[in-house]
Amino acid sequence: MTHTLEELLAGWITHQRWFAGKGRAITDLAVEAVTPLPLRGPAESFHSDVAGSCGTTHRGRPRTHEQVEVRHIVITVRQDTRTDRYQLLVGFRPVLPQRLLHAAIGEAADGHAYDAVHDADVTGLLLSSMAAEADIGGLRFRRMPGSEIDTSLRSLVLGAEQSNTSLVFGDAYICKLFRKIVPGVNPELEVVSALAERGSPNIARPYGWIEADVAGQNTTLAFTQEFLRTASDGWALALTSVRDLYGSLSSTAASEAGGDFAAESNRLGMATAHLHKELAAAFPTSTVEAPEVKRMVEGFRRRLEDAISEVPQLAAHAAVAHEAFDRLADTGRPITVQRVHGDYHLGQVMRTPSEWVVLDFEGEPGQPLQDRRALDSPLRDVAGMLRSFEYASRHLLADHPDVARLQPRASEWAQRNRAAFIAGYSAGGGRIHGDDAVLLRALELSKAAYEVVYEARNRPAWLPIPLAAFADPIG
Repeated sequence: MTHTLEELLAGWITHQRWFAGKGRAITDLAVEAVTPLPLRGPAESFHSDVAGSCGTTHRGRPRTHEQVEVRHIVITVRQDTRTDRYQLLVGFRPVLPQRLLHAAIGEAADGHAYDAVHDADVTGLLLSSMAAEADIGGLRFRRMPGSEIDTSLRSLVLGAEQSNTSLVFGDAYICKLFRKIVPGVNPELEVVSALAERGSPNIARPYGWIEADVAGQNTTLAFTQEFLRTASDGWALALTSVRDLYGSLSSTAASEAGGDFAAESNRLGMATAHLHKELAAAFPTSTVEAPEVKRMVEGFRRRLEDAISEVPQLAAHAAVAHEAFDRLADTGRPITVQRVHGDYHLGQVMRTPSEWVVLDFEGEPGQPLQDRRALDSPLRDVAGMLRSFEYASRHLLADHPDVARLQPRASEWAQRNRAAFIAGYSAGGGRIHGDDAVLLRALELSKAAYEVVYEARNRPAWLPIPLAAFADPIG
């Protein structure tokens, strides 16, 4: 039995990790735009995976392009009063090969529909179209000026992402498709392009992007950068250090355990300061005057009270946060603001053999685009990274049988790496002294209040991590 594509998508999309509307019923799903993508050129990129899988009879015999169709589809999903847009790359085949069964959407009138981002036989069209700067229907494929793109590489979908889908082509490029579409230029394209023009060593080189007009606005659909194949994830490196510390029973100090991370935290602090200087040079800066600072503090208080209403355990710690907010409100000094990363933590940085590189400048995907592009204090990024050190040091204790012995070590590791990061940030030209420390303390506690709500909703076993921020002498 075949179904309409809309019916198939309504049942399929709720199971995708990047779908933002989980837990709510879909009241309507409609196809807003369809762009057929031509599979140009000879059929050599189409090879049979299994005998007879797509009308062929022997492994290795080329398929014809007529047997595969690929369409770029924009859909709108309505859930009660909320409506979101998503982009899909949908393929249609007479029969799905074994390797694509996990990407199946269902049987439609035009064949077996599937999520074509998983089909390395066809995703090369994304690279070739960017290299050619092609216009296909309403889609505009663009290449960064001065860059060359190798169009012969095959893709592999990364499995770790939540809100987007990333395809790695060979060991050269990573193409991020922004699954949920927000009308406007994505901050990642905007920021990375500007920093690349300035020759920043702290970004992955950009190669191209895809855009279209959505709701009357030029909108970023995908962004392709250098794939850092020899780099190590900052979160993974930090966890290795923490595990070494926990397993080093004879050591009494974090500095004596194998895998001490403090030197890297210091370098990361310097790289962060350099990045902030480049952002301040590439984009406008401004000043938030004292009255506006007080209004900002009131926003912190409202969010704290909202968090307490959802997680009553936080009420016992509210006085600590209010004291920090009072100190910020009483400083009576303006705050310099600029473009910042906006969602900065150890999972957003990679260590290459020569430098720390920062990724994912799109900000928090759940926030409105104008908020993600808004000017803010660079200390918001610093606060985010300091909170990440706390998470790295403590989250392994959630179900550890020896929590009492390891808790002091976790605190010591966090304090050592926080201090190293701040020292590096200061050495790199970032300011954290006097009233700056007051602002940083308030920003970190506001972030911790947000984390309390997130953990209560998603990972209750981790709730002690953000709650500890209100007890420990941070800042």
